[in-house]
This record gives sequence, C-alpha cells and structure tokens, in this order.
Amino acid sequence: MLQQYQRWFRYILVDEYQDTNVAQYLWLRLLAQAHRNICCVGDDDQSIYGWRGAEVGNILRFEKDFPGAAVIRLEQNYRSTQHILSAAGGVIAANKGRLGKELWTEAEGGEKVRLIGHWDGDEEARWIGEEIESMQRGTRGMDPMSLDQMAILVRASHQMRAFEDRFLTIGLPYRVIGGPRFYERMEIRDAMAYFRVVTSPDDDLAFERIVNTPKRGLGDKAQQKIQYTARQHGVSLTEGAQILLDEKGLGGKGAKELQALLDGITRWGRMAGDATMTHMELAEIILDESGYTAMWQNDKTPEAPGRLENLKELVKALESFENLTGFLEHVALVMDNNTEEAGEKVSIMTLHAAKGLEFPAVFLPGWEDGLFPSQRSMDESGLKGLEEERRLAYVGITRAERICTISFVGNRRVFGQWQSALPSRFIDEIPPEHVDVLTAPGLYGGGYGAAAPQSNLHEAASRADVYNSPGWRRLKERASARPVSQPSESRNSVIDLTATSSHTVGERVFHQKFGYGTITGIEGDKLDIAFEKAGDKKVVAKFIMPADDIPF
Repeated sequence: MLQQYQRWFRYILVDEYQDTNVAQYLWLRLLAQAHRNICCVGDDDQSIYGWRGAEVGNILRFEKDFPGAAVIRLEQNYRSTQHILSAAGGVIAANKGRLGKELWTEAEGGEKVRLIGHWDGDEEARWIGEEIESMQRGTRGMDPMSLDQMAILVRASHQMRAFEDRFLTIGLPYRVIGGPRFYERMEIRDAMAYFRVVTSPDDDLAFERIVNTPKRGLGDKAQQKIQYTARQHGVSLTEGAQILLDEKGLGGKGAKELQALLDGITRWGRMAGDATMTHMELAEIILDESGYTAMWQNDKTPEAPGRLENLKELVKALESFENLTGFLEHVALVMDNNTEEAGEKVSIMTLHAAKGLEFPAVFLPGWEDGLFPSQRSMDESGLKGLEEERRLAYVGITRAERICTISFVGNRRVFGQWQSALPSRFIDEIPPEHVDVLTAPGLYGGGYGAAAPQSNLHEAASRADVYNSPGWRRLKERASARPVSQPSESRNSVIDLTATSSHTVGERVFHQKFGYGTITGIEGDKLDIAFEKAGDKKVVAKFIMPADDIPF
C-alpha cells in the first residue's frame, strides 16, 4: 500500500511546515522516502500552535531527515520597516530552538518601536483609544490613517473587554476577528443570565438559560413541566418552578437541585440589598454557589482555562458600576451596538488569530510577565512553552508595517486583588536602538522594560525624577564602579530564578509605590513581600531597598 501511494505522489510540496503535527510528519517522511522530491515551506519562528499539536521540531530536523536538501532562507521582507524587523529579530534571537535568520528590507526610514507603560489596564485602553483617534485625524505629524489600517493584538481574549468597553464609550467603531465579542461569549452570557435572574426573578429568558446550566438533572421534559405550570398560573418561570415543586410535580435529583437553585436565587437577591457586601463579591458568590465556576474548573477541554479567565474579567468589569443593575444596563447597550460591517473599524483579535495578517499600525497591549509570556504556558511546558510564547511575540511585532506600539501596565486586578505587574521579559530583549520609550516618569522610572539598561543609567536618570531616590543613586554608583572588563547585567533577565538574593526572609524593606513591608518568601530574585498598606505582593528585588536605607 505504501509503495502505491509513493507512486501516486512523486512530488510533494508542504506549506506552513512548522505547523505540522507528529502524525503528519511521519506520514510525509514515508511518502517522500521513494523519490525524495519534497519541498517544504515554513518559518520555524512562527510555530505558535503547539497547544493544538504542532511540533516545531519537524522543521528543525528537516536537513537531518532529508540529507543533501537545499535550504533557502528568504530573509528579505517587503512589509515592515527595519526598526520593526530588528526589534522582532532581537526578541526571537533569545530562542535556542531555531534555524536562524536575519530579516532585512530595502525600505528606508520608519518609526522605532514605541514602548509605553501605564498605571493599569483601563488607562492602557484609554491611551490606545486616544492614540487611534489621533492617528485617524492625522494629528501625529503624518497623513490620516483609516481605522481599517489599525489593529490591537492581545495575548488572551479576556483582554478585549477593556478595549470594547472603552471604544463603545467614545464611539470608536471596532470589530472582533476570530471569535465573538466579549459579552457574546457563551460563559459571559451564562453569567449575565444568573445576574439578571437575581436582580429580576421575572426574567424568563435568563431563567431558561441557567435552569440546567450546570447540569441539574432537569431535561426537556422537566423544563416543559415548569413552562406549563407557569402558564397555567399566569406567573414567571421562577414562580412556576416553585409551584411545581410545592405540588410534588417533580421528583428525584432534579427536584432537589431545582429547589437549591430557587433557594439560591432568593438568598442572592437578599444579598444584593446588603450594604456591607460589594456587588463584585456578590457576583463571585453567585457564580461559585451556583456551581457554574466549578463546572469550568472541572472541564478538561482546552477552552476551559480561557473561559475561567473571561469570568474573572467579567467580575473585574463590575468595579466601574454602583450595582449589578447598572452593569446589566450597560451590557444591554453594548449588545445593541451596531455590528454592521459597513464603515471603517479598528480590528481587535488575539495574537494567534493575527498570524498571516498585516496592518500599517499595530498595538500590542498587556506585555507583562504572567500574561505575556503566559504563566500557564510556562508552567505546563517549561522552556518549550516560553520559546513558543517568544515566537508569538515575534509574530505580533512583525504584523506591523509602519507603526508598532508595545504597552504594559504596572497594576492588574487578579482574583479581586490589585497586584503589581512586571514588564514582560520580552521587552528587555528588544535592542534599545530600535525602541522609543514613551513611558511617563514615575512608572518603573519611565525606563526601558523593568528598568533602564545598565549602559544607559545616566540617560535614563535624566528622563525620570524617580531616579533621584537613594536606592537609584546607589545603583548608579555601583554601575560606575564596576570594572570595564566586567560584563554588564543581561537585559533579557527580568526575573532570574537562578539568582541568589541578597535579601533574607523577615527583612524589612521599602518600595517606592507600595511603601514599607516585610519579606515573607524568596524565589531567585523574586520576593514575596507583605506590605503594611498594600498587602501581599510579588516584587523583583531590583525594585526594593532595605528600609534602613530610607532617610526620614
């Protein structure tokens, strides 16, 4: 049988070879053994689908699998400026599992990659919205740019929520590519249905959506009984369900689970009027006690972690509103937003969905360690996962033709708690000569990445008042005193797990933003600190100093 297929397929051409899985790889090797006429086209630096089975090693082993094969590197780029190509090349060069290439272009000029830090995610969304409108009007010293020429590429889908809300507020047209809008996602619709039933028990559509989600043993027949009873008594489905249970019209597990749901709706409704409880806390209680959160925690599909992240983002979105009712009204307006494709729109999509696309202007928000690179990817796949995340960064940067803007925030809200966010390690891998730092003084010193490169300490100090602190002056003194022959610290080591910390557990320290605190744990150069006013946080050692060194 193999020989027959080999006779049929004398010449084999494979596109996107870096995305082949193990089965496809073995199949191709068998087919090509007879005539050895195989041509594979691919880019090992764009292998970003390992989570769905793609194996980058397939293309890395090509010369070994087919000895004597000619390898032709297509390094000339016809899309992006040299600053963008060099920035992407600097990042991907940190990967060890690659064939290696250096992109270049004949195009001259172009802006450097722009880097900007923000206080939090909402400020990031506001700034990007204003920047897009400025570029659209042509007020940045260049010709006006169409909204269709601009894109926002995020690492995780839950990041889209802040941009969608902001753009709807300012009336900026947008489209989500590669998936539904945030509030149209299944898990968000389910959660919103729970909230609507709690604030308005007469909402029959919402009750229908959640009555058997998660599964409560209430199949079509049981739900038909609820519908019939409600119509017979002229009441809502919630009341009809209670009447059906009181009349013993439903038995078994379904009756028990339905009663628990009805009791929960009543209890959550009372909590909504409790002045001592925030509506964010109430939302978490509803999702937890209903079993909805546990349903996705127990789900083993690849989509489950992302759905849980979206639910966390939904709870975070409640902060901007006084109560659940106000939030529900806001979402109703969002859902009524005109979704017609006519007219210019900014594109919002994940980095994975952007592969193969290109835009004159690209915004890359959320470049923080843990978000990008993804902590889950690194935890599950270690170095292999980190290298795929780096390839994803390479893909993101190279989607830009003329303007590429990378942004990070100093604070993210996680599990209802504010946490300091560390700039992505990928930022420090971009060659500084291709970066234009826009960060305002005060946030990470306005510096480059987590801190300014050691070779540019004096230049960085002139840009940011925060560098006048005693700790920063000592850092400059140490840099000046270092022998010329001693190599400077590597810029691509934002968090070094192998580092030996000079601090000790129990030591009292000071952070310029969070104040005084005590070290409770040490992992490399990452410290667990219990701050007196800001609570527990993880901070890289370079951002803190001994409390005794602070002048009173």
